[in-house]
Amino acid sequence: MDQRSGGCHCGAVSFTVTGPVRGVIYCHCEQCRKQSGHVVAATACGDEQFAPSGMDNLTWYAASNTAKRGFCRTCGSLLFWKANDSDRISIMAGSFDQPSGLTATEHIHVADKGDYYEISDGLPQHAVR
Repeated sequence: MDQRSGGCHCGAVSFTVTGPVRGVIYCHCEQCRKQSGHVVAATACGDEQFAPSGMDNLTWYAASNTAKRGFCRTCGSLLFWKANDSDRISIMAGSFDQPSGLTATEHIHVADKGDYYEISDGLPQHAVR
C-alpha cells in the first residue's frame, strides 16, 4: 500500500497519507493565487487515509463560505484545503517529503490565472471547475 509523509517548513505540523491519492491539480483562481503567492498545486485523499500530528500548531482560515485552508501557525506554511462537510482533504503537493510519487493531471480556473505567466505543459486546462 502507498504511504507518503510530509509537513510544514518548520516541522511543527506533519502528516502521513496511506493509500492512493488524487493526481495533482494546479489551481489558478484568484483566491489561491492571493493566499499562496502563485498557483496552488494540490492532491487529495479521504479523511480516513490522513493521519496528522501537531494539529495544535495548525490554524484554519475560513477562505470562503464553502471551504477552509490550513496553515502552520509557527512558520506560515499553507498545507491543506478542505471543503466544508467533505470527507476528503486537499494537501499541498509541495508539503510532501521527496520522492513524493505525485503526478500532475490538470489545471483548473485558468480563466482567473495571473497575467505574468503562461501554461505550456500540455496538461488539460479548464476555465472553471
